[in-house]
Amino acid sequence: MNFTQVTEFTIRNARIVTADQAFTGSVNVGHGEFSELTSGCHGLAGDDWHGDYLLPGLVELHTDNVEKHLLPRPKVGWPVQSAILAHDAQVVAAGITTVLDAIAVGDLEPDSFRTQTLQACVKGFDDAREAGLLRAEHYLHLRLELGEQDLLSLFAPLARHPRLKLVSLMDHTPGQRQWTDLDAYRIQVAGRHGWCDEKVDAMLKIFSDRQQRFASQNREKIRHLCHDNTQVIPLATHDDTTPEHVFEGVRDGVSISEFPTTLVAAQCAREKGLAIVMGAPNCVRGGSHSGNVAAAELARHGLLDILSSDYVPASLLHGAFLLQEHGYSLPQAIATVSRTPAQKIGMSDRGEIAVGLRADFLRVRMFQGVPAVIGVWKQGRQIA
Repeated sequence: MNFTQVTEFTIRNARIVTADQAFTGSVNVGHGEFSELTSGCHGLAGDDWHGDYLLPGLVELHTDNVEKHLLPRPKVGWPVQSAILAHDAQVVAAGITTVLDAIAVGDLEPDSFRTQTLQACVKGFDDAREAGLLRAEHYLHLRLELGEQDLLSLFAPLARHPRLKLVSLMDHTPGQRQWTDLDAYRIQVAGRHGWCDEKVDAMLKIFSDRQQRFASQNREKIRHLCHDNTQVIPLATHDDTTPEHVFEGVRDGVSISEFPTTLVAAQCAREKGLAIVMGAPNCVRGGSHSGNVAAAELARHGLLDILSSDYVPASLLHGAFLLQEHGYSLPQAIATVSRTPAQKIGMSDRGEIAVGLRADFLRVRMFQGVPAVIGVWKQGRQIA
């Protein structure tokens, strides 16, 4: 879709949400940045938004939504470029202007579709960006499965990718972290793969063996690759369940705790100064689909810094608005999907409605209690 580029323009009568307040007023945009904010709208010219919200463009640190387009049904692979363009359109429609595409590196299961598509997916994003076909600004978040025996050979060629912004250290081995409850794991894989009990038992043995052989040494080598003398890539720990998991991450130099599964793990992450990421789908649904701690509970304890849309792009803004039901002001809630995630990956030029910052912003209207994105701008240019 083509939109006319306007170098300078004014929006008036908008409900503007900044880092610390919400007010009705006007915004001037010039040459891709916010040039002026004014409270009130009397006597001003410009596009009248009739009280719709003017919010910063959303910043997404962890979405694996592209996988749903790459594999729309079990065993149905989809062309990579088509999947990437569909994913891009979906995140923009959800109000996401900066996105870290969370791409898995390694997997527990043999003949993994994720491993087969890794290189093609990374190249696909690079090619689409170079061709000017991506409307959101896309970066990489590489999700490293520590029990993968070939993890180093898969990750090393990508460790210096110019758009790599985040690396998360994952261990999805049954019996570990999110899958501490093996009965829950058996139910999950039986539904997904149709494995019989004997097959599950055999795979559990294989997974456990690989975790014991490779996870620890992979973790140490990855840490050195990400924190060497030439670069420091932010590291995240994933699915922390116990304080020991948090301590392990802190020793590795992580700065983010993604999706802690228990209140005690989140409390420990806060004590250690880690930013806490929770899933917006968890927030919208009112709880975790896998029985972990609810995002709302962590929010009520002041233990939620960043929301991630994870597998539902449209959940990001909706989840942020729902945080107001759990003690967050509207500016605080919007910061969890804009300013805070941007700052945690070193992007100080965006994520906030403020003079001198990038004019990435949204027009949002409430519809039956749900925030509806009706316009998206990136650097002052309308993209949706």
